[in-house]
Amino acid sequence: MNQFNVERLQSVLNFFSVPKKKYRFKPITNGLINDTFFVLEGDKTLYILQKINNSVFNDIEGMMSNMQNALVHLKDQDYKALELIPTLDKKSYHFQNGFWRLTSYIEQSVTYNTTSRVDVAFEAGKIIGKFHSLLAKVDMEKYVDTIPHFHDLEFREEQFKKSILGAKKRKLQTAKTAIAFVNETFEYIGLAKTEEQPLRICHNDTKLNNILFSKVDDTALCLIDLDTLMKGCFYYDFGDAVRTIVNTAPEDETDHSKIIFETALFEAFLKGLSENASFLTKNEIASMPFGVIVMPFLHGLRALTDYLNENIYYKVSYDNQNLDRALSLFDFTKKAIANTKYMKATITRTFI
Repeated sequence: MNQFNVERLQSVLNFFSVPKKKYRFKPITNGLINDTFFVLEGDKTLYILQKINNSVFNDIEGMMSNMQNALVHLKDQDYKALELIPTLDKKSYHFQNGFWRLTSYIEQSVTYNTTSRVDVAFEAGKIIGKFHSLLAKVDMEKYVDTIPHFHDLEFREEQFKKSILGAKKRKLQTAKTAIAFVNETFEYIGLAKTEEQPLRICHNDTKLNNILFSKVDDTALCLIDLDTLMKGCFYYDFGDAVRTIVNTAPEDETDHSKIIFETALFEAFLKGLSENASFLTKNEIASMPFGVIVMPFLHGLRALTDYLNENIYYKVSYDNQNLDRALSLFDFTKKAIANTKYMKATITRTFI
């Protein structure tokens, strides 16, 4: 576990309100930001321990307050409650060479990075609708913007332009196709901009592997990784989910022929969402195709910017991985644009 040896993790865990005993720790490796571990007693998983990346999340108090406020509402007969385990001094996190939090582990649960199954897509739509239904009437004044401008395209464009000015010539040359696509697509997105939207408390990172499913029957249980929970527009969560559900290829796929817009998965996701969609306004329904275009583009833009900035934000296993992520996301953006007419017709048929 590299710098996270058993002794260090056990030392951190001792500050939380859990029985004092020796535990085992197993790293969860698919996260791009935080360092996350299963906490086990023998072979039984009991908790999830996370070291929060405070270079990305520098308002820890605000982030944990948002999470605590939301968890009060995020529980229902068909929404599994996630529990924050307090520290011995009743705080929601512990500081020890970094910021740590501990949450309950939901037994018999599993995550998927991608899917080819319509039942999983249906359940994903249903649980995202349930998440928003449960938070639809919360007091938004209690929630702080822990990452200002998180999905603000104008802000991300400025970051991108600055990264070009400071980038190495070699990287600018390698990324020239991606850079050209960004410049073209900004113009298109400006023309396609959606009507004014109501503010909601959004998850803001609803990729498929942030949904827990039951190992028993693949029912969606709840959303996890609530770090980015703050005010936003529904199309953020809609578009983010669709980009990882209707495309069966991984986010950094280099063979773009494998990147698809699977209409059967899209329709199953919409059908699931429609079961918990009474909160949606007409403008929000109309904004859905825009979300499917803008969210992969925005994530690709962030990955490209990080590549040009020498990979300071996302974890990478090789130097060009962020560029590969960007190109893959941009390819899906193209396919979303090509499916705009289809999306509008299918959404209208499902919701109106």
